[in-house]
Amino acid sequence: MNAERGSAKHGPRVDDEQKHETQGVVRGSGPAHTEEWADPQGIVDPEEEATPRRYPPGHEPGTPEGITAVEVERRSAIAKWLSDAHWPSDRDELMAHAEAKMAPDAIVESLRDLPDGEFHNVGEVARALGLGAERRRW
Repeated sequence: MNAERGSAKHGPRVDDEQKHETQGVVRGSGPAHTEEWADPQGIVDPEEEATPRRYPPGHEPGTPEGITAVEVERRSAIAKWLSDAHWPSDRDELMAHAEAKMAPDAIVESLRDLPDGEFHNVGEVARALGLGAERRRW
């Protein structure tokens, strides 16, 4: 009897990523949350929760001017997987880095759309992919 393990809903890269994410729980080195009552929680002051937060001008939460929420999410995802890349890098080096880090297929596909040339940071990669750039008012 030959039983195949894995999932038919997604590819082997996602299977490997999920396996990596659960490795700590399986080996017993991470919290399993089996006894949630044992996890310590900090005490929250009710007055602190009721007081609205004040943010300095230009640092309010939300989507910055000049970039959509979807673009913010894409840019954030790309930055997550390229944060430890060696800069400057070209398209092939960035794709190889993302694949070595087992980035999701959508990230690798986005990087495949990059034009030829050298990139010095994630912002340049985002601009080359046509993602908006936030504009600050001074």
